Amino acid sequence: MLDTTTLDLDGAQGTLLTQAAYKQDFRDREWEIEGRDSWKLERRQHFHEAGNASWKAFIQGDWSEALRLIESRREALMQFSRKAEDHGVALYRVRVVEEPLSPYVQWELNSLRVRAECGERIRLVFPQQIAPLESSGKLPELVTLGGRTLYDIRYTASGVPDGAVRFIDPDLVESCEAVMRSLYEAGEDVASYVEREVAHLPPPQAQ
Repeated sequence: MLDTTTLDLDGAQGTLLTQAAYKQDFRDREWEIEGRDSWKLERRQHFHEAGNASWKAFIQGDWSEALRLIESRREALMQFSRKAEDHGVALYRVRVVEEPLSPYVQWELNSLRVRAECGERIRLVFPQQIAPLESSGKLPELVTLGGRTLYDIRYTASGVPDGAVRFIDPDLVESCEAVMRSLYEAGEDVASYVEREVAHLPPPQAQ
């Protein structure tokens, strides 16, 4: 169960899903949350996004192409946001940002800025803000759907997606969403941060 001071989750209380099973389970549940919110918490400073064309351009050293491909997704993101709005679903994301920025986070923040412009509600928090929640380790990567389903997303050491643990205890989901909501309320809008701290940076060198 949830430790309200750390967001620790007991995997034994959930259902372990392979990556393929997680993706299918998420698709099955995604639009069953009519009139409810979806929350996402990102903590890792590096992910491996093999299916993302912009990320591939970034790791290949073509920064201008990476940015162009981010921008090219704007219409698809707008369509997704309109669909979410039609279902009464608000999309929230809390992104933990460590400074100096990792190359991955510099790339991702440009992507998140466009997502925010297309309707996703995205704010950033920083290590000092989450320190009280990390007394026993770093925060997990979490996604919730409508107060009904919580996924603890798993990754390999190199950031490759590796399935998830699904929880459906409504009290647990509600508690986790409350923590994310609190972080969101204390966070900085992604657009203002990118304008101030990211837009002027030279292209990142992929690790």
